[in-house]
Amino acid sequence: MHGLGNDFMVVDNTDGDISFSVGQIRNLSNRHFGIGFDQLLVVESSTSPGIDFRYVIYNADGSEVAQCGNGARCFARFVTRNNLTKRNPIIVETHSSVITLYINTDDTVRVDMGSPSFELDSIPLVAPEIQPTYEIEGFEMGVLSMGNPHCVLIIEDFSTLDIASIASKIQANKALPNQANIGFMQIINRGEINLRVYERGSGETLACGSGACAAVVYGAEKGLLDEKVCAHLTGGDAFIEYQKGGHVFLSGPAEFVFEGQVIL
Repeated sequence: MHGLGNDFMVVDNTDGDISFSVGQIRNLSNRHFGIGFDQLLVVESSTSPGIDFRYVIYNADGSEVAQCGNGARCFARFVTRNNLTKRNPIIVETHSSVITLYINTDDTVRVDMGSPSFELDSIPLVAPEIQPTYEIEGFEMGVLSMGNPHCVLIIEDFSTLDIASIASKIQANKALPNQANIGFMQIINRGEINLRVYERGSGETLACGSGACAAVVYGAEKGLLDEKVCAHLTGGDAFIEYQKGGHVFLSGPAEFVFEGQVIL
Protein backbone atom coordinates (compact mmCIF):
# COMPACT_ATOMS: atom_id res chain seq x y z
CA MET A 1 0.00 0.00 0.00
CA HIS A 2 1.00 3.63 -0.17
CA GLY A 3 -0.08 6.98 1.17
CA LEU A 4 1.13 9.73 -1.16
CA GLY A 5 4.01 7.51 -2.29
CA ASN A 6 5.11 6.65 1.25
CA ASP A 7 4.89 2.89 0.73
CA PHE A 8 4.21 0.03 3.09
CA MET A 9 4.05 -3.71 3.41
CA VAL A 10 0.98 -4.39 5.58
CA VAL A 11 0.61 -7.73 7.36
CA ASP A 12 -2.35 -9.25 9.21
CA ASN A 13 -0.96 -10.74 12.41
CA THR A 14 -4.16 -10.72 14.43
CA ASP A 15 -3.59 -14.44 15.16
CA GLY A 16 -0.22 -13.57 16.66
CA ASP A 17 1.71 -16.31 14.88
CA ILE A 18 4.07 -14.14 12.79
CA SER A 19 7.35 -12.60 13.92
CA PHE A 20 9.94 -10.71 11.88
CA SER A 21 13.66 -10.53 12.56
CA VAL A 22 15.62 -7.38 11.77
CA GLY A 23 17.34 -9.21 8.94
CA GLN A 24 14.05 -10.35 7.41
CA ILE A 25 12.65 -6.82 7.48
CA ARG A 26 15.77 -5.42 5.84
CA ASN A 27 15.65 -8.08 3.12
CA LEU A 28 11.94 -7.55 2.46
CA SER A 29 12.35 -3.76 2.32
CA ASN A 30 15.07 -4.00 -0.34
CA ARG A 31 13.64 -2.62 -3.58
CA HIS A 32 15.85 -4.82 -5.77
CA PHE A 33 15.96 -8.14 -3.91
CA GLY A 34 12.77 -7.94 -1.84
CA ILE A 35 9.34 -6.35 -2.02
CA GLY A 36 10.52 -2.84 -1.24
CA PHE A 37 8.94 -0.45 1.27
CA ASP A 38 9.59 2.50 3.56
CA GLN A 39 7.87 0.86 6.54
CA LEU A 40 6.41 -2.49 7.54
CA LEU A 41 2.99 -2.19 9.23
CA VAL A 42 1.74 -5.08 11.34
CA VAL A 43 -1.89 -5.44 12.43
CA GLU A 44 -2.14 -7.10 15.84
CA SER A 45 -5.00 -7.81 18.22
CA SER A 46 -5.36 -5.68 21.32
CA THR A 47 -6.37 -6.73 24.81
CA SER A 48 -6.88 -3.13 25.98
CA PRO A 49 -10.50 -2.07 26.68
CA GLY A 50 -11.98 0.10 23.92
CA ILE A 51 -9.07 -0.52 21.55
CA ASP A 52 -9.67 -2.29 18.24
CA PHE A 53 -6.09 -3.15 17.20
CA ARG A 54 -2.41 -2.71 17.95
CA TYR A 55 -0.55 -0.83 15.21
CA VAL A 56 3.10 -1.92 15.03
CA ILE A 57 5.55 -0.10 12.75
CA TYR A 58 9.04 -1.03 11.58
CA ASN A 59 11.37 1.08 9.46
CA ALA A 60 13.14 -0.36 6.44
CA ASP A 61 16.27 -0.91 8.58
CA GLY A 62 14.32 -3.15 10.97
CA SER A 63 14.02 -0.65 13.82
CA GLU A 64 10.63 -0.30 15.50
CA VAL A 65 9.08 3.17 15.62
CA ALA A 66 6.09 4.57 17.45
CA GLN A 67 4.12 6.49 14.85
CA CYS A 68 3.46 6.85 11.11
CA GLY A 69 0.60 9.03 9.90
CA ASN A 70 0.55 7.87 6.27
CA GLY A 71 0.72 4.31 7.50
CA ALA A 72 -2.20 4.89 9.84
CA ARG A 73 -4.41 5.75 6.88
CA CYS A 74 -3.33 2.58 5.06
CA PHE A 75 -3.88 0.60 8.26
CA ALA A 76 -7.48 1.80 8.45
CA ARG A 77 -8.30 0.80 4.88
CA PHE A 78 -6.47 -2.53 5.21
CA VAL A 79 -8.42 -3.74 8.25
CA THR A 80 -11.70 -2.63 6.66
CA ARG A 81 -11.08 -4.18 3.24
CA ASN A 82 -9.94 -7.45 4.81
CA ASN A 83 -13.09 -7.59 7.01
CA LEU A 84 -11.12 -7.44 10.25
CA THR A 85 -13.56 -4.80 11.50
CA LYS A 86 -16.70 -2.97 10.43
CA ARG A 87 -16.16 -0.11 12.86
CA ASN A 88 -15.72 3.49 11.80
CA PRO A 89 -13.97 5.19 13.49
CA ILE A 90 -11.31 2.64 14.36
CA ILE A 91 -9.32 3.00 17.59
CA VAL A 92 -5.74 1.71 17.52
CA GLU A 93 -2.85 1.77 19.97
CA THR A 94 0.71 2.41 18.87
CA HIS A 95 3.93 2.04 20.84
CA SER A 96 3.46 5.57 22.19
CA SER A 97 -0.21 6.58 22.01
CA VAL A 98 -3.80 5.84 21.01
CA ILE A 99 -5.06 7.27 17.71
CA THR A 100 -8.46 7.38 16.03
CA LEU A 101 -8.94 6.64 12.32
CA TYR A 102 -11.97 7.88 10.35
CA ILE A 103 -12.65 6.45 6.88
CA ASN A 104 -14.42 9.00 4.69
CA THR A 105 -17.01 8.19 2.03
CA ASP A 106 -14.42 8.71 -0.73
CA ASP A 107 -12.03 6.23 0.97
CA THR A 108 -9.66 8.94 2.14
CA VAL A 109 -8.83 8.70 5.83
CA ARG A 110 -8.74 11.34 8.56
CA VAL A 111 -6.45 10.52 11.47
CA ASP A 112 -6.68 12.06 14.92
CA MET A 113 -2.95 12.11 15.67
CA GLY A 114 -3.41 13.36 19.24
CA SER A 115 -1.62 16.34 20.75
CA PRO A 116 1.95 17.32 19.92
CA SER A 117 4.43 17.21 22.78
CA PHE A 118 7.21 19.71 23.37
CA GLU A 119 8.43 18.00 26.56
CA LEU A 120 12.14 17.20 26.32
CA ASP A 121 11.80 13.67 27.72
CA SER A 122 8.99 12.72 25.35
CA ILE A 123 10.91 13.70 22.20
CA PRO A 124 13.61 12.89 23.56
CA LEU A 125 15.87 15.95 23.28
CA VAL A 126 18.88 16.85 25.40
CA ALA A 127 18.53 20.56 26.17
CA PRO A 128 18.55 22.73 29.32
CA GLU A 129 14.90 23.79 28.88
CA ILE A 130 11.97 23.87 26.45
CA GLN A 131 12.49 26.56 23.82
CA PRO A 132 10.49 27.77 20.79
CA THR A 133 13.49 26.92 18.60
CA TYR A 134 16.75 25.06 19.03
CA GLU A 135 20.09 25.19 17.26
CA ILE A 136 21.55 21.82 16.24
CA GLU A 137 24.56 21.48 13.92
CA GLY A 138 24.32 25.21 13.24
CA PHE A 139 20.70 25.05 12.00
CA GLU A 140 17.71 26.66 13.74
CA MET A 141 14.70 24.35 14.06
CA GLY A 142 11.63 23.39 15.99
CA VAL A 143 11.76 20.04 17.79
CA LEU A 144 8.66 18.17 18.95
CA SER A 145 7.05 14.77 19.21
CA MET A 146 4.04 13.56 17.26
CA GLY A 147 4.42 10.14 18.92
CA ASN A 148 7.79 10.08 17.16
CA PRO A 149 10.51 12.77 17.19
CA HIS A 150 10.66 15.52 14.56
CA CYS A 151 12.94 18.41 13.78
CA VAL A 152 11.51 21.07 11.46
CA LEU A 153 13.66 23.56 9.55
CA ILE A 154 12.11 26.50 7.71
CA ILE A 155 13.96 27.01 4.43
CA GLU A 156 13.74 29.41 1.51
CA ASP A 157 14.82 27.22 -1.40
CA PHE A 158 15.21 23.45 -1.70
CA SER A 159 17.59 23.71 -4.65
CA THR A 160 20.39 25.15 -2.51
CA LEU A 161 20.30 22.38 0.12
CA ASP A 162 21.86 18.94 0.34
CA ILE A 163 18.99 17.53 2.39
CA ALA A 164 20.50 14.08 2.96
CA SER A 165 23.78 15.49 4.25
CA ILE A 166 22.15 18.07 6.53
CA ALA A 167 19.60 15.62 7.89
CA SER A 168 22.22 12.94 8.58
CA LYS A 169 24.34 15.39 10.57
CA ILE A 170 21.35 16.50 12.65
CA GLN A 171 20.25 12.91 13.27
CA ALA A 172 23.74 11.99 14.52
CA ASN A 173 23.87 14.86 17.03
CA LYS A 174 24.00 13.77 20.69
CA ALA A 175 21.12 16.13 21.48
CA LEU A 176 18.84 13.57 19.76
CA PRO A 177 19.55 10.23 21.50
CA ASN A 178 16.86 8.42 19.46
CA GLN A 179 17.57 10.46 16.33
CA ALA A 180 14.58 12.16 14.65
CA ASN A 181 12.78 12.69 11.37
CA ILE A 182 14.08 15.87 9.77
CA GLY A 183 11.56 18.05 7.92
CA PHE A 184 12.44 20.89 5.55
CA MET A 185 9.48 23.28 5.25
CA GLN A 186 9.03 26.03 2.69
CA ILE A 187 6.10 28.29 3.58
CA ILE A 188 4.12 29.39 0.51
CA ASN A 189 1.39 31.23 2.39
CA ARG A 190 -0.50 30.84 5.69
CA GLY A 191 -2.45 27.84 4.39
CA GLU A 192 0.10 26.12 2.19
CA ILE A 193 3.59 24.64 2.54
CA ASN A 194 6.08 22.57 0.58
CA LEU A 195 7.70 19.84 2.64
CA ARG A 196 10.41 17.22 2.28
CA VAL A 197 11.20 14.79 5.11
CA TYR A 198 14.28 12.68 5.73
CA GLU A 199 13.09 9.87 7.99
CA ARG A 200 15.24 8.01 10.48
CA GLY A 201 15.77 4.43 9.37
CA SER A 202 14.39 5.03 5.86
CA GLY A 203 16.00 8.16 4.37
CA GLU A 204 13.98 10.67 2.38
CA THR A 205 10.49 9.38 1.59
CA LEU A 206 7.92 10.71 -0.86
CA ALA A 207 5.67 11.69 2.05
CA CYS A 208 5.64 11.65 5.84
CA GLY A 209 2.30 12.17 7.55
CA SER A 210 3.57 12.73 11.08
CA GLY A 211 6.27 14.98 9.58
CA ALA A 212 3.59 17.08 7.88
CA CYS A 213 1.77 17.36 11.20
CA ALA A 214 4.97 18.39 13.00
CA ALA A 215 5.76 21.02 10.36
CA VAL A 216 2.31 22.57 10.58
CA VAL A 217 2.38 22.53 14.38
CA TYR A 218 5.74 24.31 14.40
CA GLY A 219 4.59 26.86 11.84
CA ALA A 220 1.32 27.49 13.69
CA GLU A 221 3.07 27.84 17.05
CA LYS A 222 5.35 30.49 15.49
CA GLY A 223 2.29 32.32 14.14
CA LEU A 224 3.24 31.66 10.52
CA LEU A 225 0.44 29.24 9.56
CA ASP A 226 -3.34 29.07 9.95
CA GLU A 227 -5.35 26.26 11.56
CA LYS A 228 -5.89 24.43 8.25
CA VAL A 229 -2.92 23.81 5.98
CA CYS A 230 -2.28 21.91 2.75
CA ALA A 231 1.17 20.29 2.78
CA HIS A 232 2.61 19.64 -0.67
CA LEU A 233 4.82 16.56 -0.36
CA THR A 234 6.81 14.94 -3.15
CA GLY A 235 4.16 12.21 -3.49
CA GLY A 236 1.09 14.44 -3.22
CA ASP A 237 -0.92 16.61 -0.84
CA ALA A 238 -1.82 16.02 2.80
CA PHE A 239 -4.23 18.18 4.78
CA ILE A 240 -3.54 19.09 8.40
CA GLU A 241 -5.78 20.78 10.97
CA TYR A 242 -4.34 22.11 14.22
CA GLN A 243 -5.49 24.54 16.88
CA LYS A 244 -2.94 25.53 19.50
CA GLY A 245 -3.30 23.32 22.55
CA GLY A 246 -5.49 20.82 20.69
CA HIS A 247 -5.19 17.67 18.66
CA VAL A 248 -3.68 17.41 15.19
CA PHE A 249 -5.75 15.90 12.37
CA LEU A 250 -4.19 14.45 9.22
CA SER A 251 -6.25 13.70 6.09
CA GLY A 252 -5.28 12.10 2.81
CA PRO A 253 -5.52 9.05 0.54
CA ALA A 254 -4.50 5.45 1.16
CA GLU A 255 -4.08 3.19 -1.85
CA PHE A 256 -3.75 -0.55 -2.46
CA VAL A 257 -1.01 -1.61 -4.89
CA PHE A 258 -0.88 -5.42 -4.75
CA GLU A 259 -1.47 -8.38 -2.47
CA GLY A 260 0.50 -11.60 -2.09
CA GLN A 261 2.17 -14.07 0.24
CA VAL A 262 5.67 -13.97 1.66
CA ILE A 263 7.60 -17.11 2.54
CA LEU A 264 9.90 -16.25 5.44
